[in-house]
Amino acid sequence: MGAMLEIPLAVAPPDLKSEAAAAAALRTFWRLAEAWQLSAAEQLNLLGVGKTTFYQWKQGKVTALDRHVLERLSYLFGIYAALQILLPVAERANAWIRKPNQAPFLGGQSALARMLGGQVADLFVVRQYLDAQRGGKA
Repeated sequence: MGAMLEIPLAVAPPDLKSEAAAAAALRTFWRLAEAWQLSAAEQLNLLGVGKTTFYQWKQGKVTALDRHVLERLSYLFGIYAALQILLPVAERANAWIRKPNQAPFLGGQSALARMLGGQVADLFVVRQYLDAQRGGKA
C-alpha cells in the first residue's frame, strides 16, 4: 500500500491586518474607483478616511487597515462583484451606480448617492439589494 498523504487539518487564514494585505486591498479599490470614475472626494467618503490618510495611501504609504475600512472595502468589492454578475457588460455595470434608480430604498437617486451617505449602513443596503437581485445572500 502506498504512502498516505498528509493533509493539514487547518490552514491559517490570511492576515488581513498585514501591510501586504492592506496594499493589495487598496490596489483593488483604486481599480474599482477608476472603473466607477470616482472623484477623490467620493473615494474619501466611501473609504471613510481623512484626506491625509487617503493621500498617504495614494502615495503607497500603506499600513494595516482598521476593521472599519476593511468592512467598507468588503461591501464595495461585493457591490462591484454583484454588478459584474447582474450586468455582464462592464460599461453598463460600472455606469449603474450613477443612474437614477426607482428601488424603494433609493427613491429615484443613484446607488452612488446612497453609498455616499457616509455610513457603513449605506454601503450595506446597496450590497444587500444587489445580492437580492441576483438571488444570492449578503
